[in-house]
Amino acid sequence: MTQEDRIFQDTNRAKDFSFDERVASVFDDMISRSVPFYSEVQRIQSDLIVEFLPEIDGVVCDLGCSTGTTIEHILKHPKCPKTAKFIGFDNSSSMLDKASAKLSPAVAEDRVSLQIADLSDLPVLPASNVVILNWTLQFVRPIGREQLLKSIYDALLPGGVVFLSEKILSDDPSLNRIYIDHYLDFKKSQSGYTDTENQRKREALENVLVPYRLDENYLLLNRAGFTRIDTFFRWFNFACLIAIK
Repeated sequence: MTQEDRIFQDTNRAKDFSFDERVASVFDDMISRSVPFYSEVQRIQSDLIVEFLPEIDGVVCDLGCSTGTTIEHILKHPKCPKTAKFIGFDNSSSMLDKASAKLSPAVAEDRVSLQIADLSDLPVLPASNVVILNWTLQFVRPIGREQLLKSIYDALLPGGVVFLSEKILSDDPSLNRIYIDHYLDFKKSQSGYTDTENQRKREALENVLVPYRLDENYLLLNRAGFTRIDTFFRWFNFACLIAIK
């Protein structure tokens, strides 16, 4: 059973955000309440992903797989090929423990493997049809993002795709402020987080999560080699991109 996220109710000074056991224990609740339209994004992303999987021996890599929710969504999709293989990478052993439990039948069938790895020092990826970066590139140090995307591009087979979901900044500072205000309203009215919790989480993430503008993410993908890029979902300061090799 998913535990409710109440990590930031404490009024003590917030520490830098970390994907430790404490966060892993409430992560599914935290992300579903913190990312607008989270379930819908997972659904439409899965719809798109299965379009790019071959009938035989497709490979999907989920970089920053956390508790395995994205992989679970794809596995359950009625059009997911039965021979598709999934590899989840995460730098948190606590997250991978949760993923292993959630995906245990597929792990036992050797359809899913889970590996501990930091995205700043990722092992060479296998030849892949799909690579997923759901709200994870924003946690990679800016200096390492382009190289990570180049590694992904090199690993993708021709016609392969990368899915990139990110929190973003607006080009216009006044719009950026409005979007953030609407996001905070969403977290209070739709998700039940208090002003104190929102403020403390913002402080904890301040030096850890570094968002880019949408055009900066497009430029990163271009530099990595991608020329076919589109935004398939956006809500104020959240965006989901698809890039095809």
